[in-house]
Amino acid sequence: MSVIILIRNLRSLLSGKTEPETWAYLRVGEENVPVHHWESLLGRARSADLRLFGEGISPIHAVLKRTDKGLWSVFDVFSKGGVWVNGVPVPEAGTELHHGDTVNLGGSCVRFLNISTEQRQRNEKKRTGAGVLVNPAVTLVELTLLQLFLLLQHSFSARQADRTSIVLAFASLIVLEWCVYEAMRLMNRMGFEIEILAFYLTTLGLSVAASAVPEDLYKQILLIVASVMLFLFSGWWMSNLKRTNAMRIPVGVLALGLLALNIATSDTINGAKSWLEFGGYSFQPSELVKAFYIYVGAATLDALYMKRNLYSFILYSAACVVALALIGDFGTALIFFITFLVISFMRSGSLATVLLAVTGALLAGFLAVSVRPYIARRFAVWGHVWDDVYGAGYQQTRSISAAASGGLIGKGAGAGWLRGIAASDTDMVFAYICEEQGLIIALCMVAAVILMAFFAIRCAGNGRSAYYAIAACATSALMLVQLALNVFGTLDLLPFTGVTFPFVSRGGSSLLGCWMLLAYLKATDNRRGASFAVNPVNRIMTWEQEHGIEVLSWGKTQPPKGKDRRP
Repeated sequence: MSVIILIRNLRSLLSGKTEPETWAYLRVGEENVPVHHWESLLGRARSADLRLFGEGISPIHAVLKRTDKGLWSVFDVFSKGGVWVNGVPVPEAGTELHHGDTVNLGGSCVRFLNISTEQRQRNEKKRTGAGVLVNPAVTLVELTLLQLFLLLQHSFSARQADRTSIVLAFASLIVLEWCVYEAMRLMNRMGFEIEILAFYLTTLGLSVAASAVPEDLYKQILLIVASVMLFLFSGWWMSNLKRTNAMRIPVGVLALGLLALNIATSDTINGAKSWLEFGGYSFQPSELVKAFYIYVGAATLDALYMKRNLYSFILYSAACVVALALIGDFGTALIFFITFLVISFMRSGSLATVLLAVTGALLAGFLAVSVRPYIARRFAVWGHVWDDVYGAGYQQTRSISAAASGGLIGKGAGAGWLRGIAASDTDMVFAYICEEQGLIIALCMVAAVILMAFFAIRCAGNGRSAYYAIAACATSALMLVQLALNVFGTLDLLPFTGVTFPFVSRGGSSLLGCWMLLAYLKATDNRRGASFAVNPVNRIMTWEQEHGIEVLSWGKTQPPKGKDRRP
């Protein structure tokens, strides 16, 4: 069932086309060049979204931007030749563009041509719709069958006292995923593959919880419901990019505040201060800070052309990594750093910035190993866990043995012995799944995360906004690095860093953070009728419609009765 679910989602996500949307045109000579993004770089450089080859055009000359309401503006990116709109120089704050305006780029003139909602609707109908090649409802039925099979396994292995909670937990998860599917259909969203993959991974995580701590299943299902609600809220929130961008500073302050609270109040456990305690419940702030960090880093709507914002983000990133280093969570700090490299490169396009950051990180890593002896011990154990099976290599030798003993199809849910080892259901959950469910399902679990990340990166090039593209690529990098550290650390192919497996490792903080991150992946899905973070074309109003002016053809407008033509 796992293989079938994976193949159906693979076929649905990767077989369809990822056509770009057309939002306007630039009239260059006799040719109409389509504008596919809400933030487009204009210039001669290969990295420019719209390449123009006039004599006075700089490599990156200007930025063309669109708001949620359909208002366009142009900004001069400190070009040598300057930018004029209808003969008036463009100030640093930019100039609003209207249909038919003439834009002069260093002596080369182009004409801006907006398109009407009706034209966009016609273009939209030509694009590939979500859920056409593979019916997501059938895939969801197969996922439900898999969940029932897992429930049946647990019913044989669980104690009589735990069976009721296990049945209620799996039944609640099944009801939740079908409710979310029906809610998406009510919003005319037929792309449900990303959610099915996330529910599949969450199902395996629920199976781990049912095997390891069945007494906590009620709390686990409440956390799953809260995580899914947070996913839906995040998608709705990101549908308004102006609101999203305006909140980046408060979100950044919240993230630093959580880390500061963590440093000030947490007790050190196993060399790290990763947990906060509230009323008997533990909470790991760094898991939510991952989502907040990407939120802040991807907010480029007014920073796409201003380097000082990049420098501010570098300082913010340094503050987060230093805070994680003080906490002692160097696995998460490594994940943050790699995510920073992705965001900084996508924002600046500068390899020099990335190389400088890598050099600084190497120096910081050397210092951390010198100051924190237990980190050096982890590196010393790497590749030598069998030399000390009762000491430094205790956890990894047990996880490797358990993974091997599961074979291809596993011992069955609840039939493994690895659950008696500390952190087996969190940091070593890959071996946990290998033992109980077998190598086939463990590899499907890994492939599900890789598929989600690959699809998001594939769609990012045609994303409406740089925010969606950068957030999706950063999330993909974060999840893939976290996946690699968990799996390879468990099997002693990399140093054991103690990071969780996305969606599967037991723990409410990790689950909440992963479902928040999932909203970034979902937002970049630009297939017709796919993402709830993307408003339908018929809900987007142009400036002309908002002011009652009908666009008849290129460069011609008809003013409404009783109103003057737009100046």
